[in-house]
Amino acid sequence: MSRPKPRTTVLERRFESMIWKFRLITLVPVVMSLFGSVSCFVIGTYAEVSVLSRVFQGHFTHTNSTLLIGKVVGGIDYYLIGIALLIFGYGIYELVISDIDPRQQEASDVRRNLLNIESLDGLKQKLTKVIVVALIVTAFKYMVGFKVTTRTELLMFCA
Repeated sequence: MSRPKPRTTVLERRFESMIWKFRLITLVPVVMSLFGSVSCFVIGTYAEVSVLSRVFQGHFTHTNSTLLIGKVVGGIDYYLIGIALLIFGYGIYELVISDIDPRQQEASDVRRNLLNIESLDGLKQKLTKVIVVALIVTAFKYMVGFKVTTRTELLMFCA
């Protein structure tokens, strides 16, 4: 026995249509996160190229090599933040707006499922993994430049 479908009024249908279209406001954070991702990639590339230019010009010594390593790791950190922004943009688009069609047409199952985000929890899990790696890289960057001169500083460094 099937239930009769309740009748909807014209006002209710219009209101629901307006609510459904209102989801398009999420295009703003999607586009801005993609721009932010590109910006992070550009900044990271600039950091890497500046280190490479100093190395190739011979402007490095044992004392400033630690700073150069810190800049290399900093560039990697920018790349990771850019990847996190990219995942955020893709995830919000797929969750709220629509599936990304070119990804669905990809021949490889591995690549097709790379950013397959079906729930908000899935998006949070993927972002959390990238953010944790970024935090580890940031900690490594600071540890490289940390000068140990006393026992207390050595204990802090070990902690």
